Amino acid sequence: MNPGLAGEEIEGRTVFASLAEVPGEIDLVEIFRRSDEAGAVVDAAIARGVKAVWLQLGVIDQAAAARARAAGLAVVMDCCPAIEGLRLGVPGPAPRCPAR
Repeated sequence: MNPGLAGEEIEGRTVFASLAEVPGEIDLVEIFRRSDEAGAVVDAAIARGVKAVWLQLGVIDQAAAARARAAGLAVVMDCCPAIEGLRLGVPGPAPRCPAR
């Protein structure tokens, strides 16, 4: 989901503007937004019945995390899944980060 790329395809998958538009069940929403924008995405995830939210490294919203936990979602905050996967030795493809 990326409102700025809605309707386009990335790696053969359609990009949606909102969580409400994504078909099927959603297990995890990884949030790549500024901290002050994360709460709205968390609220959309709660409304959509998502199982977990992961706020990327540097994204911190304690109130949104509390709302998610109260709604029964698992919450990870201020953490990078690629870094954690490597740290934990989780097998899979190497993280692909955009060129800087």
